[in-house]
Amino acid sequence: MSLSRRQSLAALLGAASLPAQQTANLPNVGLKSDAVPTRSECGVGALMPWADALWAVTYNSHKAPTGTGLALYRIDSDLKTEQIHIHNGTHANRYLHKESSQAFIGPYAIDAKGNWRFIEALKDVRLTGAMTHLKNPANLIYMLGMEGEFYEVDVSTLQARLLDDLTTRLGRKRRAHFKGAFTGQGRVLVANNGFYEFGEEDPGLAEFDGAKWNVLSRKPHMECMGRENMGNVIFCTGWDESSVLFWALIKGKWQRYRLPKGGHVHNHAWQTEWMRIREVETEHYLMDIHGLFYELQPIAWQDSIWGVKPICNHLRIIPDFTAFRGLLALAGNQTSPNNDNNRYVGQPQSGIWFGKSDDLWQWGKPSGWGGPWRKTPVAANSPSDPFLMTGFGHKVLHLATDKTTIISIEIDFLGNGSWVPYDKITLSRYAHHVFPTGFSAHWVRLTSSTAATLSGEFIYT
Repeated sequence: MSLSRRQSLAALLGAASLPAQQTANLPNVGLKSDAVPTRSECGVGALMPWADALWAVTYNSHKAPTGTGLALYRIDSDLKTEQIHIHNGTHANRYLHKESSQAFIGPYAIDAKGNWRFIEALKDVRLTGAMTHLKNPANLIYMLGMEGEFYEVDVSTLQARLLDDLTTRLGRKRRAHFKGAFTGQGRVLVANNGFYEFGEEDPGLAEFDGAKWNVLSRKPHMECMGRENMGNVIFCTGWDESSVLFWALIKGKWQRYRLPKGGHVHNHAWQTEWMRIREVETEHYLMDIHGLFYELQPIAWQDSIWGVKPICNHLRIIPDFTAFRGLLALAGNQTSPNNDNNRYVGQPQSGIWFGKSDDLWQWGKPSGWGGPWRKTPVAANSPSDPFLMTGFGHKVLHLATDKTTIISIEIDFLGNGSWVPYDKITLSRYAHHVFPTGFSAHWVRLTSSTAATLSGEFIYT
C-alpha cells in the first residue's frame, strides 16, 4: 500500500494521531479459524455496520464438524477486532429489522445497544438469506438455509418455524446451494447457484407470493436485492454457459438482460459465492458478478434499465461488502486447505479489505466475454436478450452456426428499448465483426433470419 493511501485511510478512520508504526499498517483486519483438528475455510460471510461497530461472521466450507473456530466478530472504529461468540457454521445473511431495531447476521439478533442473542433453533442451518415477512413484517422475518430450508423467525422470542423445504419444492435434482433472497413487490425471491456441470437445468431463481412458488429460471443465480422505495426495483444476478444473467423486476414485470463474464474462474457452484449487490454510497449500488464490479442505478428510468457500467476486473472472492466509517469494507475468502484438498495451504484465514469506493477504479481495467447464445437452438426472427455494450474499449463479435442464416445486429444507445439496426452478417459457418474502437451503446442484441443452432459471443478488451 502506498504511503499516500495509508495516510488517507488513517485520516478517514480518525487515526491520524496514532504512532507511525500503527498508521503505516492500516488497515489490517485478519480473521482465522482453527488449524486443528479439522482444517476448513474461514470466509467472511457477512458484514453489518450496527450498534457503533462493524459486525462480521466467518464460515467454514460444509456443515460442522468440518472446521472450528468460526465466529461472530465485533470491529470498532479503530479496527480493533473482538471475537464475540464461536458458531462453527456457514452463514452469509444480514438484515435489519426496522420495526424492532435489530440486526440479524448469521444466527444472531443484535439490538441497537450491541446486545446479541443466539438463535438456538437455527444453529445447524447454514443461513444464507434473511428477508421481510409478507404477512406479519412487524413480528416475523423469513430466513433461508443453503440446503433450501425456508423458515419464519419470531423477532422477539427467536422461535423458528420451518415453512418449506425448497430443495424438494422446487425440484432440485442435485445438491442445493441457496444464496441470496429478498422481499419486494409482494413476493419473496430466492436464488440458488447449485451448478456443477455445463448443461444442468435445476431451479436457480424462484418467487413466492405467500401461497405458492413459481420457478423463474433453472440456471444458477446468486443475488436478489432492491430498495423499498425509488420504485422498488428488484435486481437478480446469475449466470449460464453463455454469460451473466441480469434480471430486473419493474412494476411487477420481469426484464432480462445479459452481461459479460470477467473470467471463467467462477463457472462452478463452489466458485461463485457470494457475489452481492450492495448500496455503499447513499442511493448508489455496487454490483459484483463473475469477476467484474459495476455501477448500478437502483431506479428504472422509463421502465428500463440502463444505469449499468463496468468499473473493474478482479479475482478476489467477496462474500459481502459494505460501507463503514466512510470506508468501503470488502469481506474476503482467502485460500484455505478446505478439508485438506489443497495440501499446499496452511491455517484457514481471511482478511477484510478497507479502502474507498473510488479505489475500485484503480483495479483491473474492465474486460470480459459472453453473449446471448452458446450452441443455442434459436428461433427465426426472435431477438436475443440484450447484452451489455457500454464501458469497454475494444469489441469483437464471433458467430458460428450449423446452417446458413443472416444475423441482424441491433443497438439500443438510449437504453430504453429503442432498438435501431446496426449491421447484418451473412453467416454460413463462422464469421466475426470488429466494432470500431470506442464504439459503444448501452445494449446490443442479435436476431437470426433462420431457425438454427447458434453461438454468438462478444469479447471485450
